[in-house]
Amino acid sequence: MKKAKILAARKAIDCIESGKTFAVDGFCGIGVPEELYIALQERFLQTGKPNHMTMIFAACQGDMSERGFNHLAEEGLVSTAIGGHWNNAPKLQKLAMENKMTAYNLPLGVISQTFRETAAGKPFLLSKVGLKTFVDPRVEGGRLNKRTTEDIVDLVELYGEEYLVYKTRPIHYALLRGTYADQYGNISLDHEACKLELTAVAQACKNSGGTVIVQVEKIVDTNIPAKNVIIPGIYVDIIVPVCQKENHQQTFATLYNPSYSGEVHISLPAEAHTHMPLNARKIICRRAAMELQKGSIVNLGIGMPEGIAAVAQDEGEREKITLTIESGPIGGLPLSGLDFGAAANPQAIIGQASQFDFYQGRGLDQAFLGLAECDERGNVNVSKFGPKIAGWGGFIDITQNAKMVAFCGTFTSSGLTVSTGDGKLRILKEGRIRKICKAVQQITFSAKYAIQTGQKVLYITERAVFGLSSHGLVLQEVAPGIDLKHDVLDKMEASVEISPSLKEMDTRLFRQEKMGLSIQ
Repeated sequence: MKKAKILAARKAIDCIESGKTFAVDGFCGIGVPEELYIALQERFLQTGKPNHMTMIFAACQGDMSERGFNHLAEEGLVSTAIGGHWNNAPKLQKLAMENKMTAYNLPLGVISQTFRETAAGKPFLLSKVGLKTFVDPRVEGGRLNKRTTEDIVDLVELYGEEYLVYKTRPIHYALLRGTYADQYGNISLDHEACKLELTAVAQACKNSGGTVIVQVEKIVDTNIPAKNVIIPGIYVDIIVPVCQKENHQQTFATLYNPSYSGEVHISLPAEAHTHMPLNARKIICRRAAMELQKGSIVNLGIGMPEGIAAVAQDEGEREKITLTIESGPIGGLPLSGLDFGAAANPQAIIGQASQFDFYQGRGLDQAFLGLAECDERGNVNVSKFGPKIAGWGGFIDITQNAKMVAFCGTFTSSGLTVSTGDGKLRILKEGRIRKICKAVQQITFSAKYAIQTGQKVLYITERAVFGLSSHGLVLQEVAPGIDLKHDVLDKMEASVEISPSLKEMDTRLFRQEKMGLSIQ
């Protein structure tokens, strides 16, 4: 049996030729082969090679500063990037914004699934995910800048229904990461917080005639038990034992916590359930939590919606629902910040592509995502603001297919200050940016598609709650203490329908004591 070579990171990277396509796997700060990225950056700065590379990734890897993909943000190293999310790597994002690379943003789940199609030798993935959004070729085709002109997504009609065609391409190199490697090159993920799509990426690269390079924490003397092998040694060409522990952290925030990898179940520290102060965010999360249904399978987006779990925990109701993360964890407590993508004490951790299979097949009962910008038709933008490219990650895969979706965010932003606690809401200082506008800058969520599929959609803010009708936004609830015209209608750059059954939001949302929430 041919065994993988064991090389230092720089020696491994020296094998990479210019002008080729490489795929990487990781999620924010999880599963990042940091030592390989550092070696790739060093080689390029010293020699100018490899150059003009095409990079394919599902989730962005980075710490919003220097680590992860930020190492690859050297002009000329990567000439084309096809990814699901960009926000965690501002240096790479900057190259795309300045037209210094060809750049695409496709749905994270779709990219995750195309690795399997590539492995199977299929020319494309057929999916409805992305219809009528920014990725639809009738809109912008997922192109992020003027330099990007080639269409890599097509539209077809099959049996009377529309689908998007996501093309696959050969992968010449795969830069991956595991925990242990044995004498046969088998790779396990004992300490990793997610499985992601490691098997599929390795298969796709191997079946493209490429080279699979895996960074590991340690090479062990004994054989890894067969059931623990995630990347079989027959796929692996080069193994890189990590030299620096800081280049192989479990997440960019945590060196190692066995409850994240599902090895043990531990009691969470008190700060994991810290009560949220009664502010605009807690009001929004409380109102969103009122929509939770007993036994439902739920996804909470990063940022504002993360607080919904804290509210449910504070009210003693969190065990009535199952929280999931697109990266693969099911159950437990989803984590935030640079731990995002992991869960403490998960019930299960499945592959990322498999998680998206479940989401896209409408297995997700409820999804609560952020509300950055919304227009009068009900479209939502969370991916592009002026020249900034955030990307949408799994936003489209999730919001387009959940049985019920709620977008959660403040009514205005940048400076909003409110006062509450007595059952009423008062606006002390209005935010400078009005989030409800005539037309969003980019369609990340298509209201037209939601209406077409009959999806239930809510837009929850601290002072008003909107629904979606065939005509667009419908104002359904207004906070007590709020002046409808002055604080709501005059603070929108849009015209919305007012429901004939307009009512006040529940006064319990605006009191210091617990709500007495009961998820039914």
